Amino acid sequence: MSDPRSLFSALGRRDLFRAAAAVTATGGLLGCSGAGAVLPAAAQGVLPDGPLQPGQGDIPGDHYLGSEPDAVRWGYVPAIGAEPVLTVRSGQTVTIDTVSHEGILEDQGRDPVAWFARHGVAADGVLTDAVAIARDYRRTPRDFDADGPHVITGPIFVEGARPGDVLKIETLSAVPRVPYGVISSRHGKGALARTRDGGAPDGITVDEIMPPVGTDGRPTGDPQQQGNVSLFTAVRPGADGLPQGVLPYGDGQEVAFGLRPFMGTMGVAHAAAGSENAPELNSIPPTLGGGNIDIRLLGPDSAFYLPVRSEGALFYVGDPHLAMGDGEVALTALEGSLRATFRLTVCRPGEGTAPSPAFGYPFGETPDAWVPIGLSDPDGVIGGQETDLGVAMRRAVVNALDFLEADRGMDRATAYAYLSAAADFSVSQVVDRTVGIHGVIPKAHFPT
Repeated sequence: MSDPRSLFSALGRRDLFRAAAAVTATGGLLGCSGAGAVLPAAAQGVLPDGPLQPGQGDIPGDHYLGSEPDAVRWGYVPAIGAEPVLTVRSGQTVTIDTVSHEGILEDQGRDPVAWFARHGVAADGVLTDAVAIARDYRRTPRDFDADGPHVITGPIFVEGARPGDVLKIETLSAVPRVPYGVISSRHGKGALARTRDGGAPDGITVDEIMPPVGTDGRPTGDPQQQGNVSLFTAVRPGADGLPQGVLPYGDGQEVAFGLRPFMGTMGVAHAAAGSENAPELNSIPPTLGGGNIDIRLLGPDSAFYLPVRSEGALFYVGDPHLAMGDGEVALTALEGSLRATFRLTVCRPGEGTAPSPAFGYPFGETPDAWVPIGLSDPDGVIGGQETDLGVAMRRAVVNALDFLEADRGMDRATAYAYLSAAADFSVSQVVDRTVGIHGVIPKAHFPT
């Protein structure tokens, strides 16, 4: 196995940055009032020769937010009216040091120094904010089986944002903080999960469940004895010099794949709650407020539009990914901490600066495509949980039709025919209780 302590110097942080997270203008994206200037190339900086510890190295944003224990929620998102940890003006940028939950969770011992040491990472190669969260987090009591896993940073109050507006979230950069990540599969979760009654879900047999039923140690009540699978994944340069995640298998073989960093969770406060760990705030299911949306297109050079339901919007982030396939079938992506920079801009009704569907539903955009989104149960756990991909598909198609009709001037019948002939609809993820579908409508098909 490659020694992760040497991976930064092997890659060269400039190469890693250029390949994984170049800061660029979101060219062709809809503008909103208060939008600031594009970050200059000089603000990109280079990655240091070791882990990107909190606040060290280049901070390209107008503001900086770390993930110290008092600035995060572990497993839950902020409620409407939550106390912000930072206030910004519309159009300003903020750089956030996010922390991956993998390596700090209870089934991994809640000791990242010890867990990563077993995979060749020296203590000084582990992020100090990850260590602090695992050791010192006290905001809410942890229940491994009930809580979400994600470390949620925020909320950020955006001045001028009010219910009825849209918050436009532009991801300007997403820089890996360490040259490694983790991919996990846990019992009772994932595309091939065992059902609550111990059987197999429709379409597969008990023998096809993953992780295998014979390794299910959940009845012990000890997270470390549950038999979950967490695969340490080193990052190293490929033949083209670009960074790759590397998984060894068999007799000295390995599979390598390119990085594509993005934030799995970006959201605004969507629900009122009586406590910070109320079920309706669980970080796992995506909602109308975004949250754990897990759409891999929403990396650098993208925009994510969310309907505002709280004064100040109360933006939060978490679940940083180094790479993910559509579907995220095993349960997690290649999880790894990122330093991400965002521009947060308020869009008002009637300005024409946000896609029309975004005033009631999450909506994405890249320089090349519009990305309508559908969720199987967008109010999260409220009123029960629905995991039907058909529901998510229908909503994604309706949102696409609404966009084409209201924003592009197409009649609905023509728009429906166009989507059938020329747009793609993909599974975002099937593992977050509320499942997701997203469409890709190429901008090149339309006159400018």
